[in-house]
Amino acid sequence: MVTPTCKPPVDVKEQPVTTADGERSQTPPSAQPTPGRGFPDPYEISTPEGAEGWEEMYAYHNRFLYARRAEDSAKTWFRNSLHFPEVSYPFDQLIVDGAFTGTGVTNTRVFVLPPAKGLDVRVVNGYTYMSTIPSPDEEEQARRAEEFAKRAGHYFRNWETLYAEWQDRVTDAIRTVHDLEVPPLSEFEPIERVLEERGPSQGNQLLAAYHRLLEHGDRIWTLHSEFLNLGYAAYLRFLTLCKEHFPEIDDQTISRMVSGIDVLLFRPDDELRALARKAEELGVGDAVRAATTGEELITGLGGTGAGRRWLAALEESKDPWFHFSYGSGMYHSHRSWIDDLTLPIQAIGDYIDRLREGDDLVRPLEKLQAERDALVDQYRSLLDEEDLPGFDEALGLARLVFPYVENHNFYVEHWFLTNFWNKVREFSALLQKWGFWEDVEDIFFLRRAEVEEAVVDLQMAWGAGGDPQGGHHWPEVIRRRKEIYAALSGWNPPPALGPVPEEISEPLTIMLWGITPETVERWLAAQGDGANGTTLSGFAGSPGVAEGRARLVLRPSELDAVQDGEILVAPVTSPSWTPVFGRIRGAVSDIGGIMCHAAIVSREYELPAVVGTGFGTSTIKTGQLIRVDGDTGTVTILDEAADVS
Repeated sequence: MVTPTCKPPVDVKEQPVTTADGERSQTPPSAQPTPGRGFPDPYEISTPEGAEGWEEMYAYHNRFLYARRAEDSAKTWFRNSLHFPEVSYPFDQLIVDGAFTGTGVTNTRVFVLPPAKGLDVRVVNGYTYMSTIPSPDEEEQARRAEEFAKRAGHYFRNWETLYAEWQDRVTDAIRTVHDLEVPPLSEFEPIERVLEERGPSQGNQLLAAYHRLLEHGDRIWTLHSEFLNLGYAAYLRFLTLCKEHFPEIDDQTISRMVSGIDVLLFRPDDELRALARKAEELGVGDAVRAATTGEELITGLGGTGAGRRWLAALEESKDPWFHFSYGSGMYHSHRSWIDDLTLPIQAIGDYIDRLREGDDLVRPLEKLQAERDALVDQYRSLLDEEDLPGFDEALGLARLVFPYVENHNFYVEHWFLTNFWNKVREFSALLQKWGFWEDVEDIFFLRRAEVEEAVVDLQMAWGAGGDPQGGHHWPEVIRRRKEIYAALSGWNPPPALGPVPEEISEPLTIMLWGITPETVERWLAAQGDGANGTTLSGFAGSPGVAEGRARLVLRPSELDAVQDGEILVAPVTSPSWTPVFGRIRGAVSDIGGIMCHAAIVSREYELPAVVGTGFGTSTIKTGQLIRVDGDTGTVTILDEAADVS
């Protein structure tokens, strides 16, 4: 599927092939586009006009290679728009690589999950696609099951102790990256090095520091998946057991049995609520409400004792809770609250207004827990006596591990990556000082290997007392890549590539990404013309029904436009959007299943949500009156007029 601005498909016969030994050939392996019903063949996708040469922005292992066409064209590739909805910057691609490596090695090599390995990953016009690696055969699964039982069993039996150790390890990684020193490359080496230390030079330390940063950026993803995959495995065990005992039960009901558990992703929002209460207690609520920036807060409150006490409370909350990305955290361009206070300041002001209206700002945790326990009692009463121990054990384990399924997100995608991206900017600032490029953000248009080339260039020039060559090389590369990035960002990527899968049974694909046979059918029907009609279907993410004016939010920078009582419509939501959930009546997302963030947060805040609609943002317009039915998983456009007054 291509947009009208794209060039005609390239003749594959004219494309050179890179063979396994690195030689170039003009004759690709024979392969045919996907026959019959299906999605575009990945090798038949056109390059958007203006994006010619985009392949140079990504390493060879990220791309579809013509030597593998026969193999790769036969596979189904789903676009991972849940985690990577935007075009990947060349440097940011290391996060894509790391995330899939961490998942793969944890499944395949560490815990040895019997039925699942990892995923193949490719980039098409800057967007991330993934395909499952075939499951082992029955004999191999049996052998793997023995290993899995020993390894996973140890974690499940010692979950809380091991999780506490994990928290120490990931926090240490965060602090290490934060404290990593970028050598200043001073005119002379410190005299102490000559007289006392006689260690590596600042040039040596610069290269070592960059390698150290990449090392932690790589290792964090093994930490990320260490407990996550086991957490999902435990939840899936409970889900499977429920389906066996209660064939008619839906996924939402099962998820509600493990809801009402406090998780770290709600803590930043809780901090904002506490700061609103403190502002009112200290009598500085009006001054806080009047501010829109950190500078205005200091100016408005720094002159009084009460104001200074409130500012001190704000500083205390910032570390670590404001290391919260406006997006998924996976992109350097999604800055965090700690870098841009706009959203938290606005949210604190909103909470002050709600306090003055009589709202106590307390999340309905006890109510959710009471409803959860009543639901569990209802289903337990339907079981035979001999089935109760197994049900209780599976439920207890699911509740034990569930917090981690969300908590890891704060530690890794938000707290760690906020520090990681800002440390990359420190390296960039040094290279900028030496004339490599004009803007600190320009570094992200280089691949990680290219940044190492720039570091070595600077290392050599500084050591010799000369001038590096980077300023004569990189500016033009960066200028062209910015043009390519803009062209790729305007492309409409298909949701899938290759043949229609024979079946979709892998539970996480369904629960997390919201990809089901029904989803695939909607994608197929929409090829060419997009979604039509006034009703959209998706997953019933959170129960309830709400009507309101739609507010499209396609990127984090648009969050400040959300008004009270609107329905949030977005491709996917981020955990840091949680304060906005206090303003809206319901949520709709293009992507996601029953365990995605939009569904989990909506259930905790008692907001109806429909997730995984596929075409919500391309069908619904800001200002249209819509109904969100979180019981049936449908969204209805009640009028066609986009009233944004």
